[in-house]
Amino acid sequence: MVPPTEAPSQPKRRSPARKGKGGAEGQWALGYREPLNGNEQSKKDDNPLNVRSRIENIYALRGFDSIDPSDLRGRFRWWGLYTQRAPGIPGARTGTIEPEQLDDSYFMLRIRVDGGALTTEQLRVIGEISRTYARDTADVTDRQNVQLHWIRVEDMPDIWRELESVGLYTTEACGDCPRVILGSPVAGIAADEVVDGTPAVREITHRYIGDESLSNLPRKFKTAISGSPRQDVVHETNDVSFIGAHHPEHGAGFDLWVGGGLSTNPKLAVRLGTWIPLEDVPEVWNAVVQIFRDYGYRRLRNRARMKFLVADWGAEKFREVLENEYLGRELLDGPAPPIPEGARDHVGVHEQVDGNYYVGVTSVAGRVSGSKLIEVAEAAERVGSRRIRTTVEQNLIVLDVPGPEVESLVSELDQLGLHARPSSWRRSVMACTGIEFCKLAIVETKNRATDLVEDLERRLKDVQGDIEKPVTVNLNGCPNACARTQVSDIGLKGQLVRDDEGNQVEGFQVHLGGGLGRDAGFGRKIRGHKVTSAEVGDYVERLVRRYLEQRSSDETFAEWANRVSDEALT
Repeated sequence: MVPPTEAPSQPKRRSPARKGKGGAEGQWALGYREPLNGNEQSKKDDNPLNVRSRIENIYALRGFDSIDPSDLRGRFRWWGLYTQRAPGIPGARTGTIEPEQLDDSYFMLRIRVDGGALTTEQLRVIGEISRTYARDTADVTDRQNVQLHWIRVEDMPDIWRELESVGLYTTEACGDCPRVILGSPVAGIAADEVVDGTPAVREITHRYIGDESLSNLPRKFKTAISGSPRQDVVHETNDVSFIGAHHPEHGAGFDLWVGGGLSTNPKLAVRLGTWIPLEDVPEVWNAVVQIFRDYGYRRLRNRARMKFLVADWGAEKFREVLENEYLGRELLDGPAPPIPEGARDHVGVHEQVDGNYYVGVTSVAGRVSGSKLIEVAEAAERVGSRRIRTTVEQNLIVLDVPGPEVESLVSELDQLGLHARPSSWRRSVMACTGIEFCKLAIVETKNRATDLVEDLERRLKDVQGDIEKPVTVNLNGCPNACARTQVSDIGLKGQLVRDDEGNQVEGFQVHLGGGLGRDAGFGRKIRGHKVTSAEVGDYVERLVRRYLEQRSSDETFAEWANRVSDEALT
């Protein structure tokens, strides 16, 4: 039995606990502290961060079968560990069989990369761990992390020792806690930067990640901080975001957004209309997390994300509670930053503020390998770079490349399958983990995405030059939208469908015309329209050719998809 742990203490400026209508949602701040579901009970029984000592001292020595089920399917996540899907279980059985039947005896390990910032030494260590312990697997995720597969619990003490020796960690990489902090991958080097958010990312991770007072939140909590005018951290889909903005009197700072999130009830974040100076970002971030901890809905897991609280309260009440109950002061009003035009992804060769260059390269759906990561680190070092960045598009960036070395690096990375001048499709297709490893998935995604890229490059070669803005195609293995299907031009949500012969096969529900920035909104669904996995190439080709034929002069794919009839989209 695990030792009981007291729940985190209440903030000093708390209103007196009171019971009322909101209590039905299980909000701590209204006096409802008793766990209302199994996940809440597990967190109350023992702070999930405590499981690391049991992994190191018990489970690593006794093996997988010795792991307590409540640790295995709950608390392990706080250290970045999920059991991966047992091989051979078809998507039709996802959600219909017991969790233990889906569990393999191996784990997916998520390594935090806050701000997407890595040194070449850190990248090399990740690659070596992958080759030694993870069968050379590695995926760059759309939250700037790196994920490995085939991890054994017996190897975790050595893996943590190797990661932490170079300043990497897996603390709170998963679980109901503050996850990795997204950051602009070109922070501190971009000539057009409004403000460098790096000090805030570092301060938050240093002060609050692993803090037990924030380790029992209602659900996961996602953060994004970027001072880039490109707004390159998909801030509209995070629980809290700080986006670079100029105040007419106070200069450079951040615009505060809250309440974004996708999955089955997607919501875009809303502005609070405030301006936050760089030095205040950690304090304001901590206050927002505490609001979520105390007022977040804990009764039902599917209502436990902060987006539901923000939707119910609205921006005005959220700001009022933030200022009055948690900060004890008013925040400055601030203007909205301009909505950026053009690409957010930093692919290609770009000059830095110091005269060097950064080289952004694409991977297909984030699938790389440990060996490839080592080769990237070595290639970067050969041209004098020591800094690598991951991006929210599942790509990599090499910083600090001297001008004369740019083309040799571009050529070497190209030979690794990482392209600085990719085709439109190699740049714009993303995919989640899918049924290969994920227990929630219904269909295969990574390999499907790789095949799709090659297929579209061949099919649409004749019109490649006509596509000024890449049409994004995002594949997800289930409804949870880890690949941001609802905000892509063509979002493919995995599910089982019937083919022309009536057979049940892998396929997708289609979301069309979603986007962020100027096109912010969720994709349009065509009633009853689905495509089989085998038909995806035909379908995307048909859509793109219609778009090119029917668009007005500067119409984006999203604008076109939201203008035309259902028939044009089938």
